[in-house]
Amino acid sequence: MNKWKIVLLTAVAMVSLVAWPAYAHGFGERTELPVPLGYFLIGAGLAVALSFVFISVLVKISAGVSYWRFNLIGSGWSKATLTSPLTLLPVKLLSVILLGLVIATGFGGDSNSLLNFSPTFVWIVWWVGMAIAVALVGNIWALVNPWKILFTWGEGLYRLIRPGHELPLGREYPAKYGIWPGLVLFALYTWIQDAYPNSDVPIQIAIMAVIYSVITLGGMAIFGKHQWLKKGEAFSVIFGLLSRFSMTEVRVVDLGACQACSTECRDLDGECVDCYECFERAKTREINLRPFAIGLCRNEPVTNDVLALVVLMLATVTFDGFSATSAWAEFQTFVVNSFGSSGGEIFNSLVLADTLGVLLVPVGFFLVYMFFSKLMAGSVDGQVGALEMARIFGFSLIPIALAYNIAHFITLLLIQGQLIVPLLSDPFGSGWNLFGTVDYSLNISIINARILWFLSVALIVLGHVLAVYLAHRVAIRTFANRTTALRSQYPMLALMVMYTVISLWIIAQPIVQ
Repeated sequence: MNKWKIVLLTAVAMVSLVAWPAYAHGFGERTELPVPLGYFLIGAGLAVALSFVFISVLVKISAGVSYWRFNLIGSGWSKATLTSPLTLLPVKLLSVILLGLVIATGFGGDSNSLLNFSPTFVWIVWWVGMAIAVALVGNIWALVNPWKILFTWGEGLYRLIRPGHELPLGREYPAKYGIWPGLVLFALYTWIQDAYPNSDVPIQIAIMAVIYSVITLGGMAIFGKHQWLKKGEAFSVIFGLLSRFSMTEVRVVDLGACQACSTECRDLDGECVDCYECFERAKTREINLRPFAIGLCRNEPVTNDVLALVVLMLATVTFDGFSATSAWAEFQTFVVNSFGSSGGEIFNSLVLADTLGVLLVPVGFFLVYMFFSKLMAGSVDGQVGALEMARIFGFSLIPIALAYNIAHFITLLLIQGQLIVPLLSDPFGSGWNLFGTVDYSLNISIINARILWFLSVALIVLGHVLAVYLAHRVAIRTFANRTTALRSQYPMLALMVMYTVISLWIIAQPIVQ
């Protein structure tokens, strides 16, 4: 572990030695740095490449996935504190209240998105904040998901009214569907975020929240709570995937609880980790601290739908950043000039341009990833096919997606996220001052632009270094021959260096929209 720390610190230090004139993306403030752009990109790419050398030479990795763990509920008082219904009830109540407030303020609050609680809470505090929280801390969403909470309360009430009966209709979830329903809903969500022109209109947010509530509660009622949460509820699927990176896990020690599990909970090593259905049922269980990113190394197959979701996550956050650059503005102008500026509020040329981006960027990412996967398959003399190779190394892309997500959205969270302070006192924009914070004004100097820029660079490079490390671990587990394992990583390394350069170029661009 000490050698691994040295590797990470070395990579970050190397990147910190070079800099270039740029805009800190998301800040709009010019940050003058002493070295040209090209030099900086080369330096960052070299840092990622050299990390591969250090990891392959200095880090001794076994084929197994053993790691340090510390049980947070190992003592009686900690177990009672962290798992007691009395402790969790206020948290659950708050989550349900916030969902209700989003809907209520959307329908009944001020139409100005800056004076209404719902846009700031949904798009900044919840979406950005929750994604970062689950990735760093653990799967908090599994605890505070308001639809899960409401359905669980409904189940309890139903049992009181009809003893001996269960609320779900008992339809078997088709195995062939996998997580495709959740992926489709997430893809629609990304379109709303990046292309739908009314995504920040409070009443539109309220309507979407109601529709999604009906879909989620209906899915749980038909297929069962845990089946739908694991397969069909988009945010449970996304946050569950991101939480694999986090510093905590839930683990079932009493594997007898898995006998009644409605989902495929055990990995190929026979362990039940991060299955909340079994965790709720098991008598012997743990909430563990663990090393970051180790959850992405678990020995379990990556299916085509999971691979598609990982690629979509990476492509979506990349497009979200690219869509704010002058290059994308020029493409929008081209589309408008080609198809005219006429059209309705939704169906117009600008929406068409953004829709093309939302659709084509993930396709492009997948094709590029498959191309490099084919190169990896060729490097091991066809021992593994291109698609299987893509699945094997799919989880190694998650640290890259996560790092870029934080680098891209950190300014939004730190600056515009402050809007939630006055909005808590006046959520409807009606002149209230419930908590005395309505006069709070944004502090745009909360973090220096240059510091934020270097932080973003360090995050992106560190994310790629972690991806290199994860890919190396998977390769060692997949290929018994160490030479073959190393050879399989050369195309993946080239892909990661290329994306390092692209992602740094994007965050260097000034925001134009």
